[in-house]
Amino acid sequence: MKKLYKYILHSFIGTFIFTFFVAVFILLMQFLWCYLDDLVGKGLGFDVLGKLMFYTSITFVPMALPLAILLSSLMCFGNLGEYYELVAMKASGISVWRIMRPLLFFSIIMSFTAFIFSNNVLPVATLKSKTLLRDVRKQKMSFDIPEGMFYKGIDKYTIRAGKKGADGNTLYDVLIYDHTEYKGNIKVTTADSATIALAPNQKEIVFTLYNGSNYIEVVDDKEYKSKRPFETMAFEKQFVSFDISDFSMTESDESSMKGHQSMLNINQLVVAIDSLEASSAERHSSFKNSFKNRLQHFSSKDVTNANNQSKGKKAELDTITVFKWPLLENFGQKEQESIVNMAITATKNQIDNIDLNIRDFERQETNIRKHQQVLHEKFSLSIACLLFFFIGAPLGAIIRKGGLGLPIVISVIFFVIYYIITITSQRIAIAGDIPIFIGVWLSSIIILPIGIFLTVKATTDSSILDGESWKKTFNKIFKKK
Repeated sequence: MKKLYKYILHSFIGTFIFTFFVAVFILLMQFLWCYLDDLVGKGLGFDVLGKLMFYTSITFVPMALPLAILLSSLMCFGNLGEYYELVAMKASGISVWRIMRPLLFFSIIMSFTAFIFSNNVLPVATLKSKTLLRDVRKQKMSFDIPEGMFYKGIDKYTIRAGKKGADGNTLYDVLIYDHTEYKGNIKVTTADSATIALAPNQKEIVFTLYNGSNYIEVVDDKEYKSKRPFETMAFEKQFVSFDISDFSMTESDESSMKGHQSMLNINQLVVAIDSLEASSAERHSSFKNSFKNRLQHFSSKDVTNANNQSKGKKAELDTITVFKWPLLENFGQKEQESIVNMAITATKNQIDNIDLNIRDFERQETNIRKHQQVLHEKFSLSIACLLFFFIGAPLGAIIRKGGLGLPIVISVIFFVIYYIITITSQRIAIAGDIPIFIGVWLSSIIILPIGIFLTVKATTDSSILDGESWKKTFNKIFKKK
């Protein structure tokens, strides 16, 4: 039996490692394709790209691990069934449960590993990946002046080169617009040729211009628009430097993103959720008390003012035609309109204040739900690994097809269904329409009975996915009709 278990584990683990890295690679290619515009043309070194791809690949492990277990278990048992090895084992008195036992233990170990990874490694990798990606996206495009086009990569300057030399550092027919004074194209420098060199401090690039002139329009004159005075100065050689410190990537402080829910472990999430709930409860209580006090102060103050103003006034009942409130009967028409307008303005202010606080409360509740979602996902990843094993292993034993054809199709179908349900339910839960627990665990709840059903059918030698059995069943039905 030990030799049999070793054989099954040997055939499974190799396939698992292969499918895991293939899944991570596919997800990484999707990431690079989405952020291709932010990465290309910025002169990023292999060290920066390597770190970005490494940290990003780690963040894809929660998605790639269940898919790898599903596909590898499906391929492993499919190969055993296709080459009649599974039939030989059953003929020897070994049940499917006993054949699945070593892979079940392996899946349990991977589930614990996934939990530890999700709690300890994933937050750090996510922090590194998000911080590095933000720095890369903020970095400017690399300094590269195109031929025959206006280049605006340097702040406050526009440069055009009619032609570039073969070495890439020589320019011909150079035109430079200086916009440092924000007065338009009043300063222009032209040159027949120029060479480009990096300054020793690595923060400036120096243009050495040859055989050109500087053109400056004089705009301080009162009659500038009619006379158009200007100054020109010819030169044989001139140096112009440009600051390119913005083109070098600067690393941001990671502490600014450490508070995000995806960068926290379970203990930190529990503390954060308790703090957010306490803050939200305190905010609700404070708003309720302040609103109650504001209404009491407003009503008592206005009633006192109204009574004081009504004393000594003669009622003008013949001019009052719109308002019939007893409090307003002692005022004239203009005073009534003023009081009503003041009440309407105060009511609108109260409504705006209530709407603003409602939106603030909703943001707080959404933030709490996002933290709760990440907390539940720490556990759902481990459960997903087990669930996909109980789908892949019995399904492979039933269909008896190995290789990369049918198993990949079936695995992708199951995983896409699982992923769509997960994303949809989590978004609905974050919106507050369903509890967070249901939103995170709904996909697992749906997949669980499917795994139980397939496992039962595999252990009872069911031919649920056998084409011949379905053909015989349909023939019997049509013959009866």
